Amino acid sequence: MKNGFIKVAAGSPRIAVADVEANAAQIRALIQRADAAAANLLVLPELCLTGYTCGDLFYSELLLEAARDALCSIADFTRGKAPLVVLGVPLMANGKLYNCAAVLHDGQILGVVPKSYLPNGSEFYEKRQFTSAACPTRTDLLHLNGEGVAFDARLIFQCEELPEFALGVELCEDLWSPDPPSRRLAQHGATVIANPSASDEVVGKREYRRMLVQSTSARLLAGYVYVNADSGESTQDMVFSRHNLICESGTILAENPPFGEDDLILTELDVQRLTTDRHRSSSFAPLEKSAEEFRKIFFHQSPRETALTRVYPRTPFVPASDSQIAERAEEILRIQSYGLKKRVEHTHVKTIVVGVSGGLDSCLALLVMARTMDLLGRDRREIVAVSMPCFGTTRRTRSNAEKLCEQLGVTFREIDVSASVRQHFADIGHDESVHDVTYENGQARERTQVLMNVANKLGGLVVGTGDLSELALGWATYNGDHMSMYGVNAGVPKTLVRYIVRYEADRSAPALADVLRDILDTPVSPELLPATSDGKIQQKTEDLVGPYELHDFFLYYTLRFGFRPAKIYRLARHAFGGEYSGEVILKWLRTFFRRFFTQQFKRSCLPDGPKVGTATLSPRGDWRMPSDACSTLWLKEIDALVP
Repeated sequence: MKNGFIKVAAGSPRIAVADVEANAAQIRALIQRADAAAANLLVLPELCLTGYTCGDLFYSELLLEAARDALCSIADFTRGKAPLVVLGVPLMANGKLYNCAAVLHDGQILGVVPKSYLPNGSEFYEKRQFTSAACPTRTDLLHLNGEGVAFDARLIFQCEELPEFALGVELCEDLWSPDPPSRRLAQHGATVIANPSASDEVVGKREYRRMLVQSTSARLLAGYVYVNADSGESTQDMVFSRHNLICESGTILAENPPFGEDDLILTELDVQRLTTDRHRSSSFAPLEKSAEEFRKIFFHQSPRETALTRVYPRTPFVPASDSQIAERAEEILRIQSYGLKKRVEHTHVKTIVVGVSGGLDSCLALLVMARTMDLLGRDRREIVAVSMPCFGTTRRTRSNAEKLCEQLGVTFREIDVSASVRQHFADIGHDESVHDVTYENGQARERTQVLMNVANKLGGLVVGTGDLSELALGWATYNGDHMSMYGVNAGVPKTLVRYIVRYEADRSAPALADVLRDILDTPVSPELLPATSDGKIQQKTEDLVGPYELHDFFLYYTLRFGFRPAKIYRLARHAFGGEYSGEVILKWLRTFFRRFFTQQFKRSCLPDGPKVGTATLSPRGDWRMPSDACSTLWLKEIDALVP
């Protein structure tokens, strides 16, 4: 439960239709296994104590009595065990039979949720035996196991120790209805929805079922645990497949495919993340006033470490599969190029100007600019790419800049800024042998001045090349490469820049592809310090500020979910285990948060640039932060962490 994680289990016992004793034994075994796996929640199928397909046997007093007794016995069995257990059982109330989900914990029946929507067509005929929860005969209490037990479809079960863990329950058909109970449950605070189900298998139903569960969890910003009956339920014309799903905000975290072998699947839900998502979403509106009264039932769970088994990608900005990467890269390139296209059309400029260094960011910017001119039906030679060698420029990057421009068919200019920088140093009294921040930033600002003046001379617009990762770290010279007239890469993190350039390389003619691949293999550097004696890059960005794959990981979970440093550190150790030690991760995590706070003033006056993903740093859009906010709380928590 630490950091908001709960272990969730979906279990489908081997059903013997109408054999309550056998089913109860299967259920106890699954509860035992879920407890051993440190599960916080176990969800079992609809009517699993009796079997869903009992038909008119549900009129049998003997069957119903056996189910009631077994429910009380299983409740006693949960004493001393951790999981909150949701299981399906038929129960009588005021002379009517209800298809119910009972919620059990630590020897108690906490509450009973009756099914709201009863299917009554095709192979289903529940209204023959069962009454809907919406009927006026519903009562408020059932007498079970010697106690009065809440009986209502409007119950929410909330953990005292982790309030973000709040469970609502709907049953099978409820999910398929136009107005499912889960909507109101979520709006009244439920972060996790359990659905005990008995849904038979027919061609095409699997994908529809997956779509429903995914879309519901996405729309409600909730965890959703869907548990289906296994093949032992199959009889007469119906076949059941044990298709179980655990989702979080539209993402399937665990799935037992139809006719799968696993009778128990487990994963973790991040209920803190779900709560944060709802906090940030203005469209997720709680129902503060409603004609319906929802009741919260509180339970205790001793906090314990939840081992992480779900995958946290090292590059969360980058899709997992090659096909997804190609699709994402193409989508981003289109967003960037159409954004720049509008700016060029609106300003009626004669040309667009960019500084090319032979590095990744200027390479991506130039690729976008070429696409933009193609969209406009204009000659690519109206793009003016300016190489501005100075003290740290290497032969490799200088050559790649020129080759790239040649292959793309743009106008290439080389303006050596060494003399003007030296004159500037003389003007301000700076010793050129002192390689300090003045030495470095003087070059960066001179390059920006050149670009701005070239653009003015040609009636053009300067396109900026800085990426999202650099903006997060403030790795830019204020009023130098920090500034442009339109920043095409402002929404693209460094790890994703690499994949987009590689995508273009994979689909380009050999000569262009060779240049792009050599740029990809070149160390990331601003080249503001002299090269080594053998002409190689001396100043490597990642040696100074840390690996971009770590910083992009930190950035994603900071911007997207607002996670605290301790949680980000835990996720990073889980994701990068074996590659970076805890000490190294902590070192760069501290660097990230220190720079993220101190460099906000640079982000507060950024030029326009296209938003391409859910995490951005535009001061006019997704991230609005005071320039002088203190990092004390964040750095204090980092300093308290033990590697």
